[in-house]
Amino acid sequence: MSYQDILNKLESGELRAATKSDGKWFVNTLVKEEILNAFKDGKLADMKETGYEGFVDKHNIPARSFKPEDGVRLVPGGSSVRTGSFVASGVIIMPPAYINIGAYVDSGSMIDSHALVGSCAQIGKNVHLSAGVQIGGVLEPIGMNPVIIEDNCFVGAGAVIVEGVLVCENAVIAPGVILSKGTPVYDCVNERVFMAKEGIPKDAVVVPGSRPVNKSNAWANKLNINLQCAVIIKYRDEKTDGALELESFLR
Repeated sequence: MSYQDILNKLESGELRAATKSDGKWFVNTLVKEEILNAFKDGKLADMKETGYEGFVDKHNIPARSFKPEDGVRLVPGGSSVRTGSFVASGVIIMPPAYINIGAYVDSGSMIDSHALVGSCAQIGKNVHLSAGVQIGGVLEPIGMNPVIIEDNCFVGAGAVIVEGVLVCENAVIAPGVILSKGTPVYDCVNERVFMAKEGIPKDAVVVPGSRPVNKSNAWANKLNINLQCAVIIKYRDEKTDGALELESFLR
């Protein structure tokens, strides 16, 4: 298949940059290779023919346009969805937001203002990415999984999730949480510590926290210097569900 075939299949949802099988996510390296080939082959062009006068991008990966029958609510005001990304019926995109090439956004999800869905990121059903959320893109290395946010997750304002971190279904990421592969996660419920690259568990409620730099570093301890970490403060319950119920009225 040519890269154009790949982009068309990504856009229709027939193909994905990552898929789940037997409970595990696997990256599709062919998709990433062909996206990179599209960038290499692209020539700079005026985007006015696609409705973006004054903008310049690669001629073969312009921004998408939508029609009412697509069922996507793309609110006016500066948002953009790039060619080769899938946006399901029922998705709401508030301005300004950006969904990059290879991304997959499933039905019922909301992409709020100033939110980014990076290259090849996978967003499940009924996910809410709040204002200012940054979901990182992972095109290279091609063998690395993209960031994956599974069904029914809530990601609070200003949260940053990068470097292929997996957030499992029903998890709640509080505002301001930063998750990269090397972010330590302190599970206060199960009394364990692990790295975010292992994935955020199903139903986890994660809040921002801090930890000492190093117990043996007297200078840092003297100045009370702490490093950022993530804390699982509890697992989702009826009270959590009630606090998130209001957003259903916005859909």
